Amino acid sequence: MINRKFPAIALVLIALQVAVSGQSASELIETHTRKAAEAIEAYLEKNPEAKDSTEAIDFLIESYSRLGMGERKAQLLERKYQGLTKGTKLDPPEFFAVFQELFALHMENGAKTKAKETLEKARSDIQGHPQADRFAKFLDSLGSEFNKPGIGDTMTLNFTSLQGEKFELSKLKGKVVLVDFWATWCGPCIAELPNIQKTYAAYHDKGFEVVGISLDRAADKEKLESFIKEKNMPWPQAYDGEGWGNAIAKQYGITSIPATFLIGKDGNIVETSLRGNDLEKAVVKHLGL
Repeated sequence: MINRKFPAIALVLIALQVAVSGQSASELIETHTRKAAEAIEAYLEKNPEAKDSTEAIDFLIESYSRLGMGERKAQLLERKYQGLTKGTKLDPPEFFAVFQELFALHMENGAKTKAKETLEKARSDIQGHPQADRFAKFLDSLGSEFNKPGIGDTMTLNFTSLQGEKFELSKLKGKVVLVDFWATWCGPCIAELPNIQKTYAAYHDKGFEVVGISLDRAADKEKLESFIKEKNMPWPQAYDGEGWGNAIAKQYGITSIPATFLIGKDGNIVETSLRGNDLEKAVVKHLGL
């Protein structure tokens, strides 16, 4: 995992007083984060060989993730990847933590060409390691990720919902729609549910819809139905009882959940992998409120 320690220069900056009048907590956090990131960028420019450059880059990666600056985050992850040991001296936990974050970021940004280049580079960089064959099998499994839609892509969803109703995503054009791949056995999915429910309750009557794609198994159908009723999830659910073999999940290369895609009014994907308060912010933005 990426080191989240703050460089000393960032701590000094964060300790500085800033005007708080009229700013919400999220706005204050963004202001601090942006100012700290600018200071660290300047620090690295003046001290490219600084002993704490790795720590500084980690801080910037985390900051740009918070600020939604995916392109700059990808550049820094690529720089971090270049500095990793490769081949026989490769450190698997460190190597794959950076590689997977970079690969996932390219996919989330819809940069599939860059994602493919990153994957091919990794195939080359594992050569010579005693476990290269095992690592290669893992990298091969990521090939299905290229079926995963990205920003600017469209999705086609036609199914009979768990509730027994016909559903066609195309009929929701003009609305903002969250497509949520999840399962009752997925802890992170359940942790995100309150954010989805809160946003749905606040913006459903303004044009926000949710579509669930359940990866629950056939044996868990009753559990799924009870869960949906108990948690008051009124939106349509696609379910075929195949778990990871769910037809829609296979069609779109879903290999991990939760996996979310926010579709704009024009029917194209506008955001992916939304978490926490980012979902509500994105919905408000794309509803034009």
